Amino acid sequence: MPRAPRDRISIASYPFRAYIESPTNHERDPKLPGMDLRDFAGEVVKKFNVHNIEPHNRHFHSLDPAYLGSFREKLERANVKVVDIAVDGQDSFYDADPSTRKKAIAHAKQWVDIAIEIGSPSIRTHIQRPSNSAPHVQRAAESLREVAEYGAGKNVVVNLENDDLVSEDAFFVVKVIEAVNHPYLHSLPDFANSMMTGNADFNYRALEAMFQHAYCICHVKDGEADGHGKLLRIDMKKSFHILKASGYLGYCSMEFDAPGEPYAPTARLIEQTIRYLS
Repeated sequence: MPRAPRDRISIASYPFRAYIESPTNHERDPKLPGMDLRDFAGEVVKKFNVHNIEPHNRHFHSLDPAYLGSFREKLERANVKVVDIAVDGQDSFYDADPSTRKKAIAHAKQWVDIAIEIGSPSIRTHIQRPSNSAPHVQRAAESLREVAEYGAGKNVVVNLENDDLVSEDAFFVVKVIEAVNHPYLHSLPDFANSMMTGNADFNYRALEAMFQHAYCICHVKDGEADGHGKLLRIDMKKSFHILKASGYLGYCSMEFDAPGEPYAPTARLIEQTIRYLS
């Protein structure tokens, strides 16, 4: 992995979801100009002078080999690498129903295969919140051990994010990672998702716990919008201190997540990241 601060920066497609045209992207705003995910790499180079991206799985217009081949060609033309794929799904790794868990495992394996097709070294797989079970470390660990072993066979790292406050609570995620204890299962620390509790101290403790298991990708943002559109701000200096203290040397993916256009806020996140990593 690169060491220069700018070379460690990636841009997530998620903040640009209002612009990206895909049949599975339900957050496209038709009032805004649109782009295919294949053109996102060139847009990132042009607007931000960044050569790493983190596409979201719902932003792929198609998963057929021709589309993925075209996507990879455009990456090469723009001199851009995919450093992670953010993967959401409908089924939970700890669902009480074994058949549902099998579906979650199969979905994650499918995206490991797609990661190979587009040259991504890792995926972030979401832990869906099921209606029939509270968070269950053992069931989640059994499922994710199978995914991690599959990823190891393909040399693709599997990451878990502190996102959903219940199914992806940072301390639950850490317990699952420690229970699996596999070199291809790691954490994806998000700077502000745990701030949705409204408790800043909890957010920083969560970030510290997550960075102990991080390897190749984290999400940088200066806050997170709550359900009412209010931005819950975090201390960027403190967050980067936690990152550095952990010895983390992976990519930092910019993931602005608040109301409004994402271009200027993403540029500010890049500027702050370079400053704090330097």
